[in-house]
Amino acid sequence: MTAIRIVVASLACLVSVSVWAQTAEELVAKNLQAKGGIEKMKAIKSVRMTGQFEASGFKATVGQESKRPEMVRETFTVQGMTQIQAYDGSIGWQISPFGGRRDPEMLGEDDLRDLAETADFDGPLVDAQAKGNKIEYMGHDQVDGDDAYKLKVTLKNGDVFYYYLDPDTYIEIQIEKQQFIRGSVRESVTLLGSYKPVNGVMYPFSLESGPKNNPDQRGKITINKIEANVPIDDGVFKMPAPPAAKTSSK
Repeated sequence: MTAIRIVVASLACLVSVSVWAQTAEELVAKNLQAKGGIEKMKAIKSVRMTGQFEASGFKATVGQESKRPEMVRETFTVQGMTQIQAYDGSIGWQISPFGGRRDPEMLGEDDLRDLAETADFDGPLVDAQAKGNKIEYMGHDQVDGDDAYKLKVTLKNGDVFYYYLDPDTYIEIQIEKQQFIRGSVRESVTLLGSYKPVNGVMYPFSLESGPKNNPDQRGKITINKIEANVPIDDGVFKMPAPPAAKTSSK
């Protein structure tokens, strides 16, 4: 009987290991398929999102417009004033009225880096090799006490994303980001949930993000509406010309 129990226990262990014995390629393929499949994903050429932001009682209205191949425009509105950050595929700019700056200005290096990564329309898991991204399977980890598959995605610029995939759906439920900026490491985390289909592709309608080691500073975005393949003119992503200087009259 002892020998039988040992064999049974060994088989159970092997089955358990085989459940987690995935490759990065297999997990990425299952993730993309779970989100609707690569064909449906690439059939979407533009996306417009609107939602509400809340953090520690502070509320704002947020919006995002994205368009292939690498264009994005984000808005943040409070009390009738709207901050804009946009990237047209090469230039990143902003209008930040909260600081009294109502004219467009170029983004700093750090903000530009974040926005350029956001502008990757399909995300770093799609066409990773062509983009110069490296994907590794890191085994399994936990998110809020639940098991998850963990993928490490190293971008061409050296930034690192850790994707945590639900073992039942294979869709990401958490993404951690590491940026190496001027010799220091900046870490952030985003929790994703309330997935719903839009044009056959799954999108999260709930996102909570902020510093990895300080949950109290995280903000939550609740998406009200996502529209796919809406007409968006390329001009909205381009930096407006500054207003002409006024000439004094004699």
